[in-house]
Amino acid sequence: MEAGVDTLQKALRINLDPRWYGTIAEIGAGQEVARWFFRAGGAAGTVAKSISAYDMAVSDAVYGKSERYVSMGRLQAMLDHEYQLNIERLSEERGDDNAFFAFADTVVARSYRGGNECHGWMGVKFQSHQHDEPSQIVVHVRMLDAEAALQQEALGVVGVNLLHGAFFHYHEPDALVESLLDRLTTGRIEIDMIAFKGIEFRSVDNRLMALKLVQVGLSGAAMFGPDGQVLQPSEVLRKKAILVERGSFRPPTVVNIDMLESARAKFEADPAVAGREVLVLTELTMANLLAGGGNVDRRDFLARADLLAACGMTVLISDYVAFHRLAAYLAWRTDGRIGMVMGIPSLMDQFDESNHAELPGGILESFGRLFKNDLRLFVYPMLRDDKVTTIHNLAVGDELQPLYDYLARRGSFVDLDNYKPEYLPILSRDVLRRIASGDAMWESMVPAAVGALIKKRGFFGYHRTDEG
Repeated sequence: MEAGVDTLQKALRINLDPRWYGTIAEIGAGQEVARWFFRAGGAAGTVAKSISAYDMAVSDAVYGKSERYVSMGRLQAMLDHEYQLNIERLSEERGDDNAFFAFADTVVARSYRGGNECHGWMGVKFQSHQHDEPSQIVVHVRMLDAEAALQQEALGVVGVNLLHGAFFHYHEPDALVESLLDRLTTGRIEIDMIAFKGIEFRSVDNRLMALKLVQVGLSGAAMFGPDGQVLQPSEVLRKKAILVERGSFRPPTVVNIDMLESARAKFEADPAVAGREVLVLTELTMANLLAGGGNVDRRDFLARADLLAACGMTVLISDYVAFHRLAAYLAWRTDGRIGMVMGIPSLMDQFDESNHAELPGGILESFGRLFKNDLRLFVYPMLRDDKVTTIHNLAVGDELQPLYDYLARRGSFVDLDNYKPEYLPILSRDVLRRIASGDAMWESMVPAAVGALIKKRGFFGYHRTDEG
């Protein structure tokens, strides 16, 4: 697809605006962003310097020694160095007329041998007005084109979009995020992390921006830690053993925590996990977040995020309704063991053939994809009619029972028999009802930190009193 017209217009608009003046520093795929500004004309009014420190020794001499050249740390060093140089060298002569910026990217495009991961870090540090404190936007991109030349073109377009968004949409970050793929498609570029900081973005919650990436299809997943900081998934998942629990967490209950703790004990006992760092994830799917209608309730999302943070959880937001798609996403980013934690009802859903209708091979193809890397499901029991249902006595229907029995015998299901029996009667929807109705029994059904935060913030219809 020809990106030229709109991208050139964006570059020209920046060039013709007398405010912006700064540096474009690029490592790894050519000077693809700078090229658009020179091609548009009038770049002398915008570009103080363009630099490409390709040689590692040169790069180290300019930006300092680095263990990893395609990393957020390297990008930050580039942004800080080039921005500070502009301030030191140009403030006296241009500071009253110009707002300074430094744009940088450090990427690895497809090598001539092929087969390498094609990704990079890109960012801009800028003043929105003359003499202002700086603001910053950083993104992580994955280039999906098969050819290096196409990857380079896409990278250049994203860079122009980022600069244009920073300069003209910094006051509306949602629109800025949506503009990043102008003249591109998600088949060419994926953006799986974005982080805003600085004076213009002091009211931006980066967790909402992570949600936005998945919501508009820029990425299939995004991640943030218990401190609220957004994370780049590939870096966090790399080489780790992954244990993930999918849920609504509305709110997180003692059952959710017991499921993870019970599963972790079993997971860590697996010889395949020995010596690996275990990463525990709580996953929210877009389908769950959209369950109330066509739009995500941001306050509800942030309430769940805050409560999971109170439990010390790392949160994954994904658009992968099918478990096999989540498994494939994780397996692509780690060579460690993957375990999924679920209750009996979720396991029963997996044996509903209508849930696998999107695949030509139906339930067999779905399970083949799910279990192909020796993934295991850690299954928490269920209490129904005063009877405990486990993986050992679950009936899934006559036609599918042989498939269930086969998977059970091969060890695909792990019975969480180390659960706390007193937690089995607790259901999230019951907790929600009790919170809204003022029934104090709910407090014993959630972790203490969750209960304290619900009362402090008035989440989920809790009516605060003078004491709460």
